[in-house]
Amino acid sequence: MSPAHKAKIRAAQKLRWAKYEAAKATPAVENIQPAKRGPKKGGMSEEGKARIIAAQKLRWQKYNATKPAAEPAKKRKMSAAGRARIIAAVKARWAKVKAAKK
Repeated sequence: MSPAHKAKIRAAQKLRWAKYEAAKATPAVENIQPAKRGPKKGGMSEEGKARIIAAQKLRWQKYNATKPAAEPAKKRKMSAAGRARIIAAVKARWAKVKAAKK
């Protein structure tokens, strides 16, 4: 694509964006008040929320007290022979894939 053609495309795209932005911009309407709403109905009081939170904390304390202490996880180690078997299997698999492509 020639530089002149790229410049022509770029100019056309800028014009499209300018038209889009101009259409999107709405004039500012002053003195618009949001709809008035009445008092909030229902909901939960702060006291009720605090009671629920306290009860939930107590439940978790009881649950955690019954669990046995967690032992640190043992790190698994692979034997050299096991590692060699895996490497050999991988090499054999890739050799088979490469042979199938030929």
